[in-house]
Parts: sequence; structure tokens; C-alpha cells
Amino acid sequence: MGAVRDALDRARQAVATRPIPVRTGTRLTFLLKAEKGSTARVAARLGVSQRTVQRYLKGDRSPNAAAAAALEREVRKDWQPKVKERAEKQAAARGIVIETRARFGFRAPAGTTDDGRLRRITQHITPENSAAAFAAYRAGASEEELQAIVGGALGESYFRDGGRRAQGLDVELTDIDYIDVGY
Repeated sequence: MGAVRDALDRARQAVATRPIPVRTGTRLTFLLKAEKGSTARVAARLGVSQRTVQRYLKGDRSPNAAAAAALEREVRKDWQPKVKERAEKQAAARGIVIETRARFGFRAPAGTTDDGRLRRITQHITPENSAAAFAAYRAGASEEELQAIVGGALGESYFRDGGRRAQGLDVELTDIDYIDVGY
């Protein structure tokens, strides 16, 4: 995964209105329902054998730390999909807030002093750019494509101030230290 995709994942999971199940059996039952009863598909998602999943379900074995983390991650992914979709639609309509510390490089006209440097920025981006970021995220865009979309959105909202200044400035987002998305 990449930094931008992980930030969008965290933001998507943060809008859940109920906590995920605590017990291993309940989590497995939830995943089984999501995978239409296929222990083989649940096993593939968790990175364990089908027989191991069956043992977990019977209570003969408890998941080790890696399997427990995978189980929690997979349940979080599928937990409350309608709530997450509704929140995403509302966020796309209002715009999202991006907080990042990253290196921004610029391609600007000759004679300017726009050097790429590490900056910490918290910026609300436009609904159009938010919708584009969500669409690319859902379509499975690569990390480079997501960085380009977010860099362009920050360039428009922060550096070009919606077209009021720095026309022609092309912003490139690289070397992300951290990034968080809020909606």
C-alpha cells in the first residue's frame, strides 16, 4: 500500500458508527457472511489455510498475532459499507481536508524561486477534487496516480488559491512524511 491509499483507508474506517465485533468467532462469522460461506475465500483473505479457519470456527485454535491482525483488518474493511459510502458521498459533495507533511516540487516559469522543499499543509480541497480522489481510490488507482491527484488538488486550493494567484504553477507531491484525510 501507499501513504495516500492508507490515509483514505483510515478516513473511511473512521466514519463507522459501531465498533467491530470483539470475539474471534463473531469476526469470522461476519467474514463468512461477506464471502457467502466460503471458508476458502476467508482463508485467502487472512493468509492462512482453509483448515485453520475451520479450527478457528470450532474453537479448537486461537489465531496467532499475525492472523488476529489480519482478521481485524479484513473485518474493518467490510464493516458498515453503507455508512462508509454515505459518508464518502457527503464528503465528496463538501470537500475533504488533507493534512500532510511532504516535499512539494514545482514547475514554474523561469526566474522564480520555487524550490521543492518539505512543507506541512492542512488544506480543504474542492468538492470536484475530492470526488476525483474518491473515484480513483475506488477504481484501484496506483499510489503514483493518487499522489498526482492529491498534489494537483493541493496545488489548486493552497498554492494557486483557486486561480487567484500563481497561474501556471504545476505542483508535484513527493516524499510524503505523513498524510491524513478528514471528512
